[in-house]
Amino acid sequence: MQHHDADINGIRMHYVTHGTGEPILFLHGFPEYWGVWKKHLAELGKDYRVIAPDLRGYNLSSKPQEVEQYHIDLLVRDVLGLVEHLGLKKLTLVCQDWGALLGWSFLLRHPEYVCRFVTINITHPVLFNRELRENPRQQQASQYMLAFRTPQAETMITADDFAWPKNAVIGSYKANGAKFSDEDVDEWVRAWKQPGAITCALNYYRAAKMGPPDGQGNPGGSNLLEGLKPEQFQVRIPVLFIHGEQDFYLLADGHRGLEEYVPDLTFRRIPDGAHGVAMERPELVTRYIREFLRSR
Repeated sequence: MQHHDADINGIRMHYVTHGTGEPILFLHGFPEYWGVWKKHLAELGKDYRVIAPDLRGYNLSSKPQEVEQYHIDLLVRDVLGLVEHLGLKKLTLVCQDWGALLGWSFLLRHPEYVCRFVTINITHPVLFNRELRENPRQQQASQYMLAFRTPQAETMITADDFAWPKNAVIGSYKANGAKFSDEDVDEWVRAWKQPGAITCALNYYRAAKMGPPDGQGNPGGSNLLEGLKPEQFQVRIPVLFIHGEQDFYLLADGHRGLEEYVPDLTFRRIPDGAHGVAMERPELVTRYIREFLRSR
């Protein structure tokens, strides 16, 4: 795999490429880095040109500290800048967690670049906002978002040498079948320990004003759809939705009504997969992606 850096949209972005052929762009989530896709890159890179960046604020990419530097418009422009830097005209976008919220946001704003879209566990932002505002079950599952927006969040995550993410992220993924080498764990921890990285990661939630109602007059939801017209919510390309049915953070309730926005929709449900299904069941997830690429 080849490592690169590029000056894009006012930041220095680190990204990894592998293979040749039709391009696939992978977007990671919170609190991750490009390496969550290693197994998928190795396999799909046999037949495709695969690209995985460290998103703004993460790992080896630039880390502006101001909350406003993580507004969705800037994040989308980062993706657009990388696509243009690589000279891509059409691509398949594969994404999970916060990367999928960004992926949907890019797709709705720049559909001309995306020929296929793969989302792991994250529903359309219109429906995600609905669930955060109206569904008590999703509101309860999303209380962590309010915690992430508080000034105490950095201390919660970094305390005792990053005990919380070691347990809640790596530990929970391992408990559900993910295989991490010692080198993998070291890379994750090094990414978290990059100066300012945790604040930057939390600023995604703060800038998006994302979460359930906060009890102080905020009705919940996010500003991810800011500036979009309702007709832009419609997706006119094939979409693969991979759902780990044991994901207790992102509930299946959010799938209700998805066909209204995505007519060409393929679901692949993984009954024993959870929030980290891409790492827990990488071979199966890669197989579903490959089948989707071949069929569409």
